[in-house]
Amino acid sequence: MLASVVDRDVVEVCGQDASSYLQGQISQDIDSISPNESAWSLILAPTGKLTAWFRLHRIADDRFYIDVEAGWAAPLVERLERFKLRTAVDFSILDGWRMLSLRTQTSDAEPEENDPALTVPTQAALTATFRWPGFAGSDHLDGRLAVPSGIEIDDSAFEEARIRAAVPRLGVDIGDNTIPAEGGANLIEQSVSFTKGCYTGQELVARIDSRGGNVPRPLRVLIAEEALEAGGVVTFDGRESGVVTSAAANVGLAAVMRKVEPGSLVSVNGVKATVQAPS
Repeated sequence: MLASVVDRDVVEVCGQDASSYLQGQISQDIDSISPNESAWSLILAPTGKLTAWFRLHRIADDRFYIDVEAGWAAPLVERLERFKLRTAVDFSILDGWRMLSLRTQTSDAEPEENDPALTVPTQAALTATFRWPGFAGSDHLDGRLAVPSGIEIDDSAFEEARIRAAVPRLGVDIGDNTIPAEGGANLIEQSVSFTKGCYTGQELVARIDSRGGNVPRPLRVLIAEEALEAGGVVTFDGRESGVVTSAAANVGLAAVMRKVEPGSLVSVNGVKATVQAPS
């Protein structure tokens, strides 16, 4: 089992209009999330470009928590406050939260009920289970996080697994100028409802989905003959075609031209690499 501990920003959302306001601002369908459940979502600029990718936890009808990459709570709250006119909802950034993430590799469509990444007991205030491509997992968040005994933290191995699964990291692989679909099909599948109705920025998401998800610079997994480094230039067919955004050992995640498809042979600063689908 892979385990990692990182700092995580958390925002509390409260108020009698919290649910209805969020429903009009984010890509996930609030009505599909029951109390004590969570779901991934996007919040977009009016242009449809990404502001943040986050997870929403529903505590009650009028109370939610948002967990997001460290350093991203402030721009997320700023965006949420932007359209809050005569609306009974408040946003509070909570300090000192950390996240324990657990993953196990699986080839099954559904992980076993006793999968260790899903069953480790913690006293965390927030716990969420979900899947990466090829992995089952759970995240545990708390302002006073305690790691259970027997859990071995290996951030490097965890990072390599994230990259192999083509899971983007906000602020590293995707950011505030990203077209959402550039983050990959798994991000869109987990984070976007195409049936919920209107929300700010949805036009670009819907238009690209209607075109089969084709975007100018999708993220691709690279498997290289030698170690890769973030920032490396990807060359394909004799032309500079992208850049490595994340790297761990000989595995990288790169934003490349869409013609660089799985199976393509590329080089990264002279190192040969093969483009692969998420494992």
